[in-house]
Amino acid sequence: MSRKSGSRSSSKKSKKSGGGSNVFDMFTQRQVAEFKEGFQLMDRDKDGVIGKTDLRATFDEIGRIATDQELDDMLGDAPGPINFTMLLNMFAERQTGESDDDDVVAKAFLAFADESGLMDCDTFRHALMTWGDKFTPQEADDALDQMDIDDGGKIEVHSVIQMLTAGGSDDAAGGEATDEAA
Repeated sequence: MSRKSGSRSSSKKSKKSGGGSNVFDMFTQRQVAEFKEGFQLMDRDKDGVIGKTDLRATFDEIGRIATDQELDDMLGDAPGPINFTMLLNMFAERQTGESDDDDVVAKAFLAFADESGLMDCDTFRHALMTWGDKFTPQEADDALDQMDIDDGGKIEVHSVIQMLTAGGSDDAAGGEATDEAA
């Protein structure tokens, strides 16, 4: 009888571990690792699922007050409990087909740079609050607080690129990038 019990257990194990998810194929290993690190930071109670208390604690830590309605809306975006695979699926659903690779990030910041590789912090702040996913004035100030601004109100673009990417993109930073995808 103990053999039958053992084979049932093995059968359940193989069903659980079989299958897998193609969502992992949509991202690079580096992206999956970054998502995993972010998930682990948000999963405060370490139960493998991001819930309302996890979200609230995460927002509290970054100094943003989130209402119950905002938290419920965020959790409502998922069709079920938000485990790591569900989080990846949610990212995949929102992905527009173009990911912000390091060279894309570098080129975006270089668009703000003058010939000496500096960008004006007031112009950049205005851009953050005007285009794309618009920042609030506080969010723009918080972003600028992470950057070194000189006495003339200028930010060294390559240091920002290094901060936001894996050391910056040599092609984009060198100014000799080719437009292969044009």
